[in-house]
Amino acid sequence: MACTSGPVLWCWPSTCGSTEDLYQIGAGVSLPGVVAAKCGAEVILSDSCELPHCLEVCRQSCRLNSLPQVRVVGLTWGHLSQDLLALPPQDIILASDVFFEPEDFEDILTTVYFLMQKNPKVQLWSTYQVRSADWSLEALLYKWDMKCIHIPLASFDADRDDIADSALPGRHTIEMLVISFAKDRL
Repeated sequence: MACTSGPVLWCWPSTCGSTEDLYQIGAGVSLPGVVAAKCGAEVILSDSCELPHCLEVCRQSCRLNSLPQVRVVGLTWGHLSQDLLALPPQDIILASDVFFEPEDFEDILTTVYFLMQKNPKVQLWSTYQVRSADWSLEALLYKWDMKCIHIPLASFDADRDDIADSALPGRHTIEMLVISFAKDRL
C-alpha cells in the first residue's frame, strides 16, 4: 500500500507525554493509525478509557488530518467492555511502543487474544524500545498460544541512528515484531 497523500499532522499537547481494517491500541498521539488512514486503511484508534485526555488527543489528530471516518474508542487493556465487544474483526492491530511496563504485558496480550478470536488471521504489528534485557514476552506468548516473528529493522532501512532527518531512534534499541496465533485456527 503506497501512501502519497502528503504530510501528516498530529497533536502533541504538553500535558500528554490501504484497504485493510486496522485497529491501533494505545494510540497516544495516534501517528501510526493516522498515517495508515491517510494511506487508505479503515482505522479505529483506541487508548485507555481511563484517560479521556488521550482519547481527545486522538480525535484532535483525526480532525487535523481531515479523517472524520476514523473512530476513536476508549479501551483499557485486559478489561472486557461494550466497546471491545462491538469492534468488528480486524486484519492488523498496530501497537506502537506499548510494551514498556512488564505489569501491562499480559493485559495487552489478553486484549489482543480476544481480538484474535474474532479473526484468527489478525496480526499484531508492534515496535517498541527495549528497556531491559530481562523483560520478555516469551512465556506469555506461549500461555496465549501466540507466536512472535522479529522483523529486522534493516529490512526496511530503519536500522540507523537517525530516521527521516530526526534524532530517533538515536542510541535506543528498537525492535519490531509481528504476533499471531501459533497455529492455524481455521
